[in-house]
Amino acid sequence: MVISCMFCKNLNHSYPRLHSPVSVGYLLRSFSLWSMKKDTDLESALSRNRRWIVNNQIKNIILRCPNQAAPVKYLQTKFKTLDLQGKALNWLKKYPCCFEVYLVNDELCCRLTKRMMSLVEEEESVKDMQETTYVERLAKLLMMSMNQRLKVVKLNELKRNFGFPDDYMIRLVPKYPDVFRLVNQSGRKSSMEIELLSWKPNLAVSVVEALAQKLGSEPCFLCSLPPTWLKSCERFRDFNATPYISPYLDPRGLLEGSKEMEKWTVGLVHELLSLTLWKKASIVKLSHFRREFGLPEKLNVLLLKHPGIFYVSNKYQIYTVLLREGYNRSELIKKDPLLVVKDKFGELMQEGLHEYNRRHYLMNLEKKRKNGMVFVKSEKRKHERDEISEEDDSGDKLGGLFDPEERKRFYKVLFDDGTS
Repeated sequence: MVISCMFCKNLNHSYPRLHSPVSVGYLLRSFSLWSMKKDTDLESALSRNRRWIVNNQIKNIILRCPNQAAPVKYLQTKFKTLDLQGKALNWLKKYPCCFEVYLVNDELCCRLTKRMMSLVEEEESVKDMQETTYVERLAKLLMMSMNQRLKVVKLNELKRNFGFPDDYMIRLVPKYPDVFRLVNQSGRKSSMEIELLSWKPNLAVSVVEALAQKLGSEPCFLCSLPPTWLKSCERFRDFNATPYISPYLDPRGLLEGSKEMEKWTVGLVHELLSLTLWKKASIVKLSHFRREFGLPEKLNVLLLKHPGIFYVSNKYQIYTVLLREGYNRSELIKKDPLLVVKDKFGELMQEGLHEYNRRHYLMNLEKKRKNGMVFVKSEKRKHERDEISEEDDSGDKLGGLFDPEERKRFYKVLFDDGTS
């Protein structure tokens, strides 16, 4: 088998020699995943808030501790799971606006600052006010599923993507017995399912259909590609010319592999991403719902066929799909109220880190002066000082992120806490 492309000329430099059709096929599949042209703005959106994710995990750990205070030694034991290196104390000191370290009986402990607790209370208040939204969102997910049922274990993997509270099984499901019920035929915890009891016609309207109703037009997808992408734009127009099929329709009457089936599947993924807070999701986690939502086995291939609607990234070797129309450059166009509170958390974290960096910079400057070193001030140095450092000489950093094993642990945390 001969692969005729420029990439193949350099195969021997990067890949082992191919000896079988299987390895050739594997290489082609791997190479095809990189075929989408990179969008620097959307890549930036994916890389944002790495530290926020870790600090949010620390916040949750502290809140679960007795009296909402955790010994620093205990937090140190959690560092490996959070993919952090160095001393927990040094990390916590970098965020004085978020974490307060104090001494109790010769033991260092950590609690959230008053400003941080205020944001925690605001977040809980938003969750209470958003209860109806969460109920509708959960109902829509069940309405799109094949049998109006979803396994709780699988749903938990994406619950933060959809903004559901951690205790949604207690807070929401029992409160609406006319809408949901729990089903467990085998008695095993892993087989527990949420079932939709009543179909809601008013909810069976996709984002695409709602926009069409508002504009008084036929439902169709939006293309977010630059006009210079001639071939992709042409393929998108051809695809969009066929009638839109609602993801709330039962697809079992559609022929497998047909244009109608593809149209329905694209509409389904579009609707799923529209329901998420960040308009993005892990392709691996979406694939876990293949049977429930009738998704194709090679979901990534389908997504790559529609670059005008979806953007597929392999940042940090985790395949993620973003809804292009949800972003303006690297910013979300419409933010969920819960995200507004989370942004405040990020600003508070950044404020503390800036304070830490400035104090650290002044301490180093004073050391240099005492040692008689000549310090030359430059615009470049000033700029570097004002930037938020990703790491410093204390040895505390987002450790091992480019090591495959460490990356797996980090992204388990990442996708278990609502990102990317």
